[in-house]
Amino acid sequence: MTGPRIAIIGTGRMGHAVRALAEAQKWSVVAQLGRAQTERDEPLLAALREADVAIEFTTAAETPSLLERMAGADCPIVSGTTGWLQQRARVESAVRERGGALLWAPNFALGVQVLWRASAYAAKMLSGIPGFAPHIVETHHAAKQDAPSGTAIELQHRVQEAWRTAVPVTSVRVGHVPGTHSLVVDGTFEQLRLTHEARDRMVFAEGALTASAWLAERWGEGKRGVFGMDDLLDDALARASAGAQGG
Repeated sequence: MTGPRIAIIGTGRMGHAVRALAEAQKWSVVAQLGRAQTERDEPLLAALREADVAIEFTTAAETPSLLERMAGADCPIVSGTTGWLQQRARVESAVRERGGALLWAPNFALGVQVLWRASAYAAKMLSGIPGFAPHIVETHHAAKQDAPSGTAIELQHRVQEAWRTAVPVTSVRVGHVPGTHSLVVDGTFEQLRLTHEARDRMVFAEGALTASAWLAERWGEGKRGVFGMDDLLDDALARASAGAQGG
């Protein structure tokens, strides 16, 4: 599959994973910038001018100001950095004001998107039945800085919204685990467990490339604003439905 020209912002594990997968799929990587380069406008904006879409994986400390600076550069942005939710409203406002496009997701694994939706549905069904109690468990590698993870926070939000009760989250940091998230609903004589287990961080790179292709296409259609993976999934479902009806 031939994808858009991408600029990778970040040289950590995820930045390298995105580059490796993009090159394996014959995508054009026009630049990969580390912190020393992104701190200055000249190399950052030069890279964005050459790209159809930028993919950002840096750190929570860098991301808010970095995305604000990128927002007016006439290049859509896919961001997967977590741990900066307190600044999210400010960043999204800047993107809209400057006519940019941002797709942010705490997790790009397509299975996680299904986990979020299935968990909300299960919570809605079980919330009115006495004797059930939900909780969330998430496990990541020992080097992960934020806890709970952005994925667990989003899962908690969706379950709480459906259940209308506080849902506790347990975070485990150990070894080299790429990421495991579970909604556990405990009953008197049974337990429901919905789990997504990432076997390799390449699943996040694959999702980020899928998101970048989708956002670049929307940008070409004149779409601007703030998006999420829900928008991508809803669009895919609408297209599949239209194709089925047309067939």
